[in-house]
Amino acid sequence: MAQGLIEVERKFVPGPDTEERLQELGGTLEHRITFRDTYYDTSELSLMRSDHWLRQRQGSGWELKCPGIAGISGPHNEYVEFTSESAIVAQLFELLGAEEPEIAGVAAVLAPLKLQEVASFITTRSSWKLALSGAHEQEPLLRVDLDSTDFGYAVGEVEVMVHEKAEVPAALEKIFSFSRMLGVPAQEKAPAKLLVYLQRFRPLDYQRLLEANGSSEATGDFTS
Repeated sequence: MAQGLIEVERKFVPGPDTEERLQELGGTLEHRITFRDTYYDTSELSLMRSDHWLRQRQGSGWELKCPGIAGISGPHNEYVEFTSESAIVAQLFELLGAEEPEIAGVAAVLAPLKLQEVASFITTRSSWKLALSGAHEQEPLLRVDLDSTDFGYAVGEVEVMVHEKAEVPAALEKIFSFSRMLGVPAQEKAPAKLLVYLQRFRPLDYQRLLEANGSSEATGDFTS
């Protein structure tokens, strides 16, 4: 399997003073952007039900997120990201049990794999970066994204990208330490934009995800 970066993330509900607090903590606003995300899956939601998330972002291309390290509990998620189209295609054919074509881009394999659009919406995002005081210079920076969607939902995400599984515990500690400084309740869970979209506009699909997770709350956390 082609190696991807490991994204360690935690979502939270932003408040009216979140940006002010980020500035107080030494955060730097990198940019504010607006983009459209379109998500694809089979009619049975074969990818999402196994916690895999395929998205095309306007201006950025394709991304597939696959579940990362299991067995770490708490209000956070770990995913391995694939952005190379060849790696994404290889993963899709493996996941969906089909024979991989010799050369094909993601768009070319949507129909053969019976993948279709399941959600599409616009997000306005402010992206911040900051380092915790006392962090070593070579340590990855924290990234904080504050998103608001065209269907009226807002969510924040604290994220650290690492290359190795061994780096995940330190990344988690950094995320929880920063979350405490930001004032996020220890066990707060904020649903992903996609899940809220499905809950509002495709309730039958949302119910399928609930049943797949065997709980009253879908746990997928794919937003960024």
